[in-house]
Amino acid sequence: MSYQPENLTAKVFFALWPNAAERNHLAAWQTPLKALCGGRAMLGEMLHNTLVFIGNLEQSRLEALQLAAQEVSGESFELRFDEAHYWGHNRIVYAAPSRIPQQLTQLVNALEQRLSMHRFKFETRGYKPHVTLLRNAHWTEEPLPVMPPVCWQAGDFALVQSLREQYRVLAKFQLI
Repeated sequence: MSYQPENLTAKVFFALWPNAAERNHLAAWQTPLKALCGGRAMLGEMLHNTLVFIGNLEQSRLEALQLAAQEVSGESFELRFDEAHYWGHNRIVYAAPSRIPQQLTQLVNALEQRLSMHRFKFETRGYKPHVTLLRNAHWTEEPLPVMPPVCWQAGDFALVQSLREQYRVLAKFQLI
């Protein structure tokens, strides 16, 4: 008889998952920023904007998580990344929008509300939309240079599983 672990888990999160062209435009920021800050560039295919981080979840609950996400309704919107910043506490350089669309805030709130209602635990801290571009970077308090704006068209959001060196989209949910 072979051993079968009873509580297999998956590390998951909800995110805005851009198309290849949108990712490539933002990945173009990495070269000049890395020249200034050093560090390690995130792989282009891994660039995303996290909405809600769940963390480790029993795989047996993934279907229920997807059903809860299907209850979320939100409007599609454009997310414009137009600023590069540095977080010294975790040494990352990231892209951020200077203006947060109301539809994005409403989507995150609706998703958190549905997840709470279905008793899913998730990371609860002030939401700050961003895309991590570089890890293990070094910079000062000085502003990073102005980068060409990159616009993402958010017509859906995704449930994503974090694997060792990659992310796998498990499901997508349409916005109206």
